[in-house]
Order: sequence, then structure tokens, then C-alpha cells
Amino acid sequence: MLVSLFKRIGIKLSLNDPRWGRKPEGDNKAQEGKKPGDGPPDLDQMWRDFNQRLNRLFGARTPGGDSGGGGGYRPEMKGAGITAGLVAAVVAIIWLASGAFIVQEGQAGVVTTFGKLSRTAGAGFNWRWPYPFQGHETVNVSQVRTAEIGYRSNVRNKQPREALMLTDDENIIDIQFAVQYTLKDPVAWLFNNRDQDETVRQVAETAIREVVGKSKMDFVLYEGREKVANDVHMLMQQIADRYALGAQVTNVTMQAVQPPEEVQGSFDDAVKAGQDRARAKNEGEAYANDVIPRARGNAFRLLQEAEAYRSMVTENATGNAARFSQVMAEYQKAPVVTRDRMYIDTMQQIFSSASKVMVDTKSGSNLLYLPLDKLIAQSAANDAAIGSKSGPVLMPAPQEAAQAAEQVRQRDSRSRESSRDRESR
Repeated sequence: MLVSLFKRIGIKLSLNDPRWGRKPEGDNKAQEGKKPGDGPPDLDQMWRDFNQRLNRLFGARTPGGDSGGGGGYRPEMKGAGITAGLVAAVVAIIWLASGAFIVQEGQAGVVTTFGKLSRTAGAGFNWRWPYPFQGHETVNVSQVRTAEIGYRSNVRNKQPREALMLTDDENIIDIQFAVQYTLKDPVAWLFNNRDQDETVRQVAETAIREVVGKSKMDFVLYEGREKVANDVHMLMQQIADRYALGAQVTNVTMQAVQPPEEVQGSFDDAVKAGQDRARAKNEGEAYANDVIPRARGNAFRLLQEAEAYRSMVTENATGNAARFSQVMAEYQKAPVVTRDRMYIDTMQQIFSSASKVMVDTKSGSNLLYLPLDKLIAQSAANDAAIGSKSGPVLMPAPQEAAQAAEQVRQRDSRSRESSRDRESR
């Protein structure tokens, strides 16, 4: 600022000149013979020119006229005070302006007074007292930070001291995982702990060792990976809150879970053997699940059929016995009528299942042929013709044939009765 002020006034300084600030050597006559621009400037003359220019700038006059006045000129004290005040004002403005700072969106500013927390500043333009009274520090609270456990930057770049852990069944396992977290309290993040990122990494390593130490090796390797990650997440957050770290754990991702490299081959063989055993067991269970239900179904079906046959035989026997008892009671009341009725029922059953009947008459040795099949066919044709015209057939053909046979039997019985009457006469 002083240099720019000197340039504005018109004074040029040459600090590299070895004779800067000294009077030129030689007498006054030799100096009078030189040109004005040949030698280095005189400090007194420079001071006088500086004061005169300041006075002209602020509207003050110098006693004795121009700078070329008498040799007994002294700088005016009032002009020097104004100059010092101006310089002090410029310095004060610069000092006060150094307390201004801008906080970006997603960040938080923490202002301290002599190293002690004073206040927090939000996003935008903020001001504090300049150094050495107050200071500030900006913390990015929206950034998602990552802590890597067991590796650095790449899973191939392993860190064995962090990755190797002991399980509950006394097996060594190699785990690599990453933790993502954000800041929820910038004040706690800055003041409550030292080397915060390393603290988060140590918290993550402590949590994973505790969770793995309580779990079996197979559980951590296969079905329990998600549960291990969730347990580590919860335990890390508990430890971070206990330490007042000001961090919020957002995600725990398991990158690689495997046995140590020294026993990887043997472990793969054991895994393959276990898979073969599980496959054979599953095949046997599938076959058993196919055969056993089928056998049970067949046994149940046979049992039901036997029960049905037993019920049918029992009911038929019971019905026949009851029918015989009823017939016996009726036979004792009217033997002739009962015999005729039984004969008629039996013949009706025979005629319903036979297509031809041979009838023997006592009038002679002639055999009367009754074409029941033709009668049935003719009756079915007539019924079909009638049904096609008027509607469906109401009586099936076997019943019609039985009726026709009954009519023939009645006619035959009447003829036999008439013949008996003739014989009795």
C-alpha cells in the first residue's frame, strides 16, 4: 500500500542504488556542473518533495514557496502528521479487512477467540476480529468421508495388521471393508479429538474385531456378511458418540472376506467337499420327498378302497338279510302271490339283460320266437324320430323293451289261464 501511495504521489525509490540516501561526493562547484538526473537523489530533498506533494494534495501551502526555496527549509509537522494518520488508516483498513471470510454452501465456520471457541458461522459472508484476537476454521460438513480398513486405495494393497482377525472358533480370517461417514457437529470434530480421521479408522477396526470375535468363521464368510456389517455400523456409532467425535456413520461396506492366503488352497478344497456333501444330501432328500409321499398316497388309497369294499359288502349283506326277512314275512301271509311276484321280478331282470327269449307253451311243442332285439331297435328308431321332431326321449329303450316283454308275458299268461279253463271244462 505504501508503494502504491508513493507511486500516486510521484516519488520513485531505487533501493538497489548503493549510494541511496547519501550525499554526492565532491564540492558544490562540481555538483553545479552536473545535470539534475546524473546523481542519486538527496534524502532531504526527497522528503521535502514528498511533504509538498501531500500538502498540495490536501490543499495546504508550504512556507517559502516551491521546493527550490532557501536552504534552511524544514518539513512541516502538520503535513507529517496527516501522512502518518493516512498510513495508519490504510493499515487499519487492511487489518480489519483481513477478518472477513466466506463460508461456502455445505460448510460451517468455527470462530475462536484467543484459541477458545467463540461461535459458529453459517454459509455466506462473515466477519471476525482479525489476528491475533480471533481466528476461524472452515469445516466441510456435507462431504462423505471414507475410512479404509485392511487396505489402502485398492483391495490388492492389503494391510495385514488391520485385515487379519480371530473368530470365535479360533480361526484367522482376512477382512477388508470401507466406512463412509459425514460430520454432524463441526465443533466436536475440531475440539474433542486429535487426528480425527485416524480416530475413525481405529474405531472401525475396534468394532470389526469385536463383532468378528463373537462370530463363527463360516457365519462371517457366507450367510452373516450383511449382519456383520450392520453390527459394525451400530457399534461404530455408539463408540463415536461416546467419544463425542461429531461424526455420523452412514454406511459400512464389506469389500473382501476370505481366509488367509497361506491356507487358501486347503480352504477351497474343504469348501468344495462341503458343497459336494450338501449336494448329495439335497439329492437324497429330494428323492425321499418324491418317493415317500407317493407311497403314503398309495397306502392311503388302498386303505380307503378296502374300507369302501368292506362297507359295500356289509351294507349289501345287511340289505339282503332285511329284504329276505321282509319277503319271508310276506310269503307266510300269501305264499302263492309271493311266488308269482318273485317269478315276475326275476323274469323282468332276465328280459332286461337278454335280447332273445324262447317261450314254451303247453298247447303244443311249438317254440314261440320273440324278437326282442328287433323290437328294441324299432322302438329306439321310433323314439329317435319322435325326439327329433318333438324333443328329447323321455324313456330309455331298455325300459320300453321291458314293458313290451311285460305285455307279451301278460298276453301269454292270459292265454295259459284260458287254456287251463278249457282243460278244466
